[in-house]
Amino acid sequence: MAHTAKKRKAALAKYDMTKAYYMADAVKVVKDITTTKFDASVDISVRLGVDPRKANQMVRGMVTLPHGTGKTVRVLVLCTPDKEAEAQAAGADFVGADDYIAKIKEGWTDVDVIITTPSMMGKVGALGKILGPRGLMPNPKTGTVTMEVGKAVKDAKGGKIDFKVDKAGIVHASVGKVSFTAEMLAENANELLSTILKLKPSSAKGAYVRSIYLSSTMSPSVQVETKTLA
Repeated sequence: MAHTAKKRKAALAKYDMTKAYYMADAVKVVKDITTTKFDASVDISVRLGVDPRKANQMVRGMVTLPHGTGKTVRVLVLCTPDKEAEAQAAGADFVGADDYIAKIKEGWTDVDVIITTPSMMGKVGALGKILGPRGLMPNPKTGTVTMEVGKAVKDAKGGKIDFKVDKAGIVHASVGKVSFTAEMLAENANELLSTILKLKPSSAKGAYVRSIYLSSTMSPSVQVETKTLA
């Protein structure tokens, strides 16, 4: 533990914790203070001035990050036989219907995204207790309940992420890996922020973006200035 504390102290000495950095500089600081041997994720936390308990202030959406997330996304497509070839051609990792539904009922959830067609939602909806808490439930709003399963698979593999505000009014998302260039990370983060801004509920009062923090899997957080965001 002493070694970890020492690393943290060294990281904190490299930047000013009380300062809010411009995004282009914040990503450089995060890259600089990350000392993990593995390629850590770079995560963003955006605190919004909304009350997520009110339905008209629920902020949720999807965005395609220009440079992807850097993660391997495992996709399961639950569909009728006529859609299987389309799903496989698009690069889905698992394709099927009743066989995978049975596996999920037994507790198998070894995937990152589940895509299905509207006709399958009756069966998939019954898996809500398992898929809901893991954020795997297909939803028409996020493009994962669709007839265009091939496009949905390509989107999921190509850097499309879903996000939603949590109970505390914060959106958490991964915007890449430490191995990305600073420019790639800044472009990904700014793409997410501009999407969040477009989703501002008309009923939200006061400042919409209250604070933004960037960090990697093991690094301290770096504050990002919000003044350039309305």
